[in-house]
Amino acid sequence: MTPPPILRTLPDLRALTRGWHRQGETIGVVPTMGALHDGHLSLVEAAKARCDRVIVTIFVNPKQFNNPDDLARYPRTEEDDAAKLARFSIDALYAPGAEQIYPDGFATTVSVSGLTDVMEGAHRPGHFDGVATVCTKLFTQTSATDAFFGDKDFQQLQVVTRLARDLDLPITIHGCPTIRDIDGLALSSRNLLLSDRARTIAPRLFEEMEGIAEGLAKGQAFEELQRAAIARLERAGFTGVDYLDLRAADDLSQLDTPTRPARLFAAAWLAGVRLIDNIAV
Repeated sequence: MTPPPILRTLPDLRALTRGWHRQGETIGVVPTMGALHDGHLSLVEAAKARCDRVIVTIFVNPKQFNNPDDLARYPRTEEDDAAKLARFSIDALYAPGAEQIYPDGFATTVSVSGLTDVMEGAHRPGHFDGVATVCTKLFTQTSATDAFFGDKDFQQLQVVTRLARDLDLPITIHGCPTIRDIDGLALSSRNLLLSDRARTIAPRLFEEMEGIAEGLAKGQAFEELQRAAIARLERAGFTGVDYLDLRAADDLSQLDTPTRPARLFAAAWLAGVRLIDNIAV
């Protein structure tokens, strides 16, 4: 199995995609920040099943990080990532330098209001502006007809879907199921930063979320379930819970009871690593 060709400049990328468009082929893009795991690879599989051509992008986007230390610590494993992609026979790995995304004089920010005011948006100022801006750039640079994102970052998925709709971008956004480890922990590149001990504690987040979902199904009050779950997480070793929210799946409005399709969202700190997760309720 041969790793995919790695393209680093926009002219090289467009030279490749120009012919595909002339032939009427569909192009699927899987935007990532690298440190690929089975969750990312499931998106690649989905893209391969739906599209004629597939591009995976790796770009650690500085505009998504409001904490410089977090940016510096983010795992960078391009060689291993390319090896993991070899078995999928994708058409290209696009790994641009910052100058290809944000050239000198770059002065534009794409912002989506409403959906970005809560949860991740409230705790990470500017994060979703970075997401919206880089996704707009990657969609146009790759000339993709389809883009694939995981449900694990459900708020991000909603933001990108709204972005594409509002700007009339000629691309279809696909949400794909969250992939979990055997103990329930949602796969994430940040899991690589967990110590062995923290890794044994981390699945408690998903367990508590499932417990809340079961309680809601029995008619228990969300506020009481939420309070008890946060207390148990802190006793287990989590050092803080940024949010544990019940929200509508369509517009992310806060709910007291799941009277319409809803999701339970969580973000919590464990041994200096911020874990996020969400499940359908």
